[in-house]
Amino acid sequence: MTFGRALLGALALVIAGCAAAAPAPAPAVERLRPTVLAELPHDTGAFTQGLELAPDGRLYEGTGLAGHSRLRELDPATGAVRREVPLPGELFGEGITVVGDRIWQLTWQDGVALEWDRMSLTLLRQVPVAGEGWGLCRAGDRLVRSDGTDRLRFHDPGSFAETGSVAVTLDGEPVTEINELECVDGQVWANIWQTDRIVRIDPADGHVTAVVDAAGLLDDERRADADVLNGIAALGGDEYLLTGKLWPASFRVRFTPA
Repeated sequence: MTFGRALLGALALVIAGCAAAAPAPAPAVERLRPTVLAELPHDTGAFTQGLELAPDGRLYEGTGLAGHSRLRELDPATGAVRREVPLPGELFGEGITVVGDRIWQLTWQDGVALEWDRMSLTLLRQVPVAGEGWGLCRAGDRLVRSDGTDRLRFHDPGSFAETGSVAVTLDGEPVTEINELECVDGQVWANIWQTDRIVRIDPADGHVTAVVDAAGLLDDERRADADVLNGIAALGGDEYLLTGKLWPASFRVRFTPA
């Protein structure tokens, strides 16, 4: 009897310990929608792959397609192209991000990242990258890259060396085809390719903490000759600039509960 009671007591302690060690449930995922504050013209020839507003107020856009890729500075008030430079040869441009007086630009399947001088838009060097390049943003002392899989990959902002990665999940399921990125206040906003969804990701654990449904942002008539939603730039406060590949417009928005 004494042995039985001791065994039961030990089992109770084990069960209690397991219960105490159980991870806390993930917080509920916010459901948001973009509320349009203003509309700007956007070049319908721009196959937008990256969009970012620098701290000094300069707006940059990276575009894709082999032999037609560009790095551009846009007028943030009108959307007009202020200046642009082509990527070398047939490189297929992808996401961009500003790091001080430099800009990093990914290429899709060419295996390199490009480092540009931001003021002159002069190409400084090409750095090897393993895997594909999709989206790119800067989060503090590291860069965050997407490659079309369910992972965010981290890079050193000086050398572009890969330093780690995290798997992205929504309600416990992998999130793939993560595309253009924007880092804001320690979180990563990401377009999901071939959809009208934008998600907010906690890069510490890869959990999606918010989903934005941007369906209908561009009306059906203008969407007929356009491609997918792709391009998100934080404007400060709680405002963002959204656009897409070959879209005729960009939208200044605020994310509000759906």
